[in-house]
Amino acid sequence: MQRQSRWLPQSGIGANIQGLGGALFEAIEFERAASPIRISPVIESSFPRTSPKSKLSLSIAKDIAPAGAGETPIMAVAPAIGNAIFNATKQRLNNLR
Repeated sequence: MQRQSRWLPQSGIGANIQGLGGALFEAIEFERAASPIRISPVIESSFPRTSPKSKLSLSIAKDIAPAGAGETPIMAVAPAIGNAIFNATKQRLNNLR
């Protein structure tokens, strides 16, 4: 098994913070499948930030062979927020605006 990079946890945490920004502050809008898609310009977006004193951690499965990390953790953030809202309210939301 390959040795994981010492930067992997920081990369995963950064990806989660970036995903949080996308889930809470950005939008993809379209009226129907064939219509043009409008994505919020970066200038309209807010980017979450953390304090250097923030205590964030990431658990990494050590018994699974590495297959790349990149920004993969971004994809789990929006569904996790949606599931947390559903668990708290029993209502399924498709947007937060």
